[in-house]
Amino acid sequence: MYQLSPSILAADFACLGKEIKEVEEAGAKWLHLDVMDGKFVPCVSFGMPVITSLRKVSNLFFDVHLMIEEPERYIKEFKEAGADMLTVHAEACRHLDRVLHEIHNAGMKAGIALNPGTSLSAIEEVLGLADMILIMTVNPGFGGQKFIPYTADKIRRLKKMLEDRNLTADIQVDGGIGKDTLETVMDAGANIFVMGSAVFRGDIKENVALYLKQMEEYEQK
Repeated sequence: MYQLSPSILAADFACLGKEIKEVEEAGAKWLHLDVMDGKFVPCVSFGMPVITSLRKVSNLFFDVHLMIEEPERYIKEFKEAGADMLTVHAEACRHLDRVLHEIHNAGMKAGIALNPGTSLSAIEEVLGLADMILIMTVNPGFGGQKFIPYTADKIRRLKKMLEDRNLTADIQVDGGIGKDTLETVMDAGANIFVMGSAVFRGDIKENVALYLKQMEEYEQK
């Protein structure tokens, strides 16, 4: 099933609650929350207090993407803040198997993220533990970047790996996804689409409706 996961990194934080309500009213079911620590990636974004506040005003599925070092330090805290899924970077986890088990034990879905330059072989042994694989289609840390074309082939290869193992994990893509790239990643096998600027620039409700319609039409082909 296709899902749009709008990234609040591109939202106006002065009116964040209002913009999230617009996303929800337009039909989106997920919300993507990028947590950055200034170490694993160059930027610092936000943490548990912001997520806790948003949880009070939103019933969306909170798709929390941790771009932080040693994410296992905060699993319990993110659960308490309201995360429904916690996605950690394979590059940031010394013991990825353990981290995925700890996320599940805390009552959340577990995702694994891979940077563009990281091989799929880094996660091959733990694919069966993941509810979702996030293929970064830009280098993480900044919004508004252009889609990296070679990542489409990486999505195809991941899709085949999952099918060969009879696994049903979702494939999420993040970075440079919009009207010119959405069909490319759908063709490759992705089914969950993180969009920041494409949603929050301009009329939010119109943008969400446009992409949901594009997904629906593609699914009916």
